[in-house]
Amino acid sequence: MKTCYVFLADGFEEIEALTVVDLLRRDNIPVQMVSLDGKPYVNGSHGIEVKADCTMPDVNLTQACMLVLPGGMPGTENLFHSEALKEMVLEFNNTNRRIAAICAAPSILGRWGILNGKKAVCYPGREEMLEGATVLKEEVVTDGNITTSRGMGTAIAFGLELLKLLDCETEAGAMKNKIIYRQ
Repeated sequence: MKTCYVFLADGFEEIEALTVVDLLRRDNIPVQMVSLDGKPYVNGSHGIEVKADCTMPDVNLTQACMLVLPGGMPGTENLFHSEALKEMVLEFNNTNRRIAAICAAPSILGRWGILNGKKAVCYPGREEMLEGATVLKEEVVTDGNITTSRGMGTAIAFGLELLKLLDCETEAGAMKNKIIYRQ
């Protein structure tokens, strides 16, 4: 099975990143947490230090099934300013492969021109950065190859949606029951 890459930059929102990693790993989907800056440890926006699995040069797009961008500040802006990440995400999008972003991170996709004609959501107050998108108020939205979500409080719903897209709806439903998630 191909790998899901979750990109971590200093100031990332811990729950948004780690919830995705946790849910996918529970379902045995390969996930790699990628350090944007090449450091083995990345500091979250709330002072939680996380050990990355790999760094940017280790990312193999031919072996990737999805790229995930967590929000958080200043993590979102650190992701946005990475030219290497931008090249990867644009290449992935140009081949219509799955990209997911939560909280403030969908604004990255908007500013890179990826949301044109798509439905999307983000953290309240960043909607104007979803350039070209039809902005909705739902917890999680998947439109084509792009999945977006609103924030920390929607992280489980976001992770379950990614599980559904990568595995199947039956597995996502089973996981929802296994973790006792009621929505």
